Amino acid sequence: MPWKACKTMDERIKFVGRYLSGEKIAPLCREFGISRKTGHKIIERYKDTGLSGMTDRSRRPYRHANQLPFQVERYILALKQEYPEWGAPKLREKLIRQYPTIVAPAISTVHAVLDRHGLVKQRKRRRYKAEGTELNSAISPNGLWCADYKGEFMLGDKRYCYPLTITDYHSRYLLACEGQESTKEVFAFRVFERIFQEYGLPSTIRTDNGLPFSSPNALYGLSRLSVWWLRLGIAIERIKPGHPEQNGRHERMHLTLKKEACKPVAFNLLQQQEKLDSFRERYNHHRPHQAIAMKYPAELYVPSARIYQGLPKLEYPFADKTITVTHCGRICIGKKKINLSQVFAGQKIGVTQTEENIWLVTFMNYDLGYFDTETCRVEPIDNPFNPKVLPMSPQ
Repeated sequence: MPWKACKTMDERIKFVGRYLSGEKIAPLCREFGISRKTGHKIIERYKDTGLSGMTDRSRRPYRHANQLPFQVERYILALKQEYPEWGAPKLREKLIRQYPTIVAPAISTVHAVLDRHGLVKQRKRRRYKAEGTELNSAISPNGLWCADYKGEFMLGDKRYCYPLTITDYHSRYLLACEGQESTKEVFAFRVFERIFQEYGLPSTIRTDNGLPFSSPNALYGLSRLSVWWLRLGIAIERIKPGHPEQNGRHERMHLTLKKEACKPVAFNLLQQQEKLDSFRERYNHHRPHQAIAMKYPAELYVPSARIYQGLPKLEYPFADKTITVTHCGRICIGKKKINLSQVFAGQKIGVTQTEENIWLVTFMNYDLGYFDTETCRVEPIDNPFNPKVLPMSPQ
């Protein structure tokens, strides 16, 4: 008969009562489902404290080996009251100087004491809000490319198609019209790399603020794709949210694309791509455009003189350290891991110490923000990509 969880004390009293009435302990323990060691312990507790010894005892340890003495905690709070603007590192140093005989607590312990008493001010991180950049026109081919996804539509096999389109702003030449399974950046990378290899590099690319061109939760709204463009020396223009007319030439092409290549839709993505390829050929080489004096876009467009040769090497000769960002978006300095952003994973950044424990993070020729060795998090400064993103000089 094991202990009943709801009547533990009653079972112990019964056990002791039957033992005192003369029953042997071994069969009693077997009947109650306990060991003889536990049985003897219950009897000894009854002899020492009576019925009060039958209740459950607290399992809380008598002492905590690493617990901060309450006197030291009072010293920390008194110093914080005297120096309300100081943080844990300075308070710890002051504590050591005033009380050299005590065992100095760690900075994290001092911070925990302050936080437990509500003395830590939580700084709100400034979230990036898309505002768009300054927009410019192009007077020659490859001065400005426009890119976007035409709205998705369902194919005959019940799968969705997301056409990724790229046009040259000056000539209206349709550089790419690729049906994609989704808007994931891995597919966009393949399309843009193939277009760069075929037509060279533009000076600027204009997009909206959606994925994969921009990441709303990343530092300054950058994405892996836009960081790659910056590395290639391509400037970035972004239209204002909710203003597709700022990319009007490209949106007008989408209207023609919808009429001529998406109604009716094909059965699968491969068949739909055949329709998109036919539309691109017709749009570039056979369809006169009123905006360019009834010429064909192919008559005005020429490939770029800037040849795609992969990513140039990044160097920071004026920085204290050159560090490669980890795959999880962190900067590792010694044992410290500073959160930056995953969009910079694998990229080299420059780190320069500006004050004691204060470091400036630089990517290419852009200052991204500062971090300290206590918070281990990059705090952004004024957006270096406003009002316009300028690329690193290709020279």
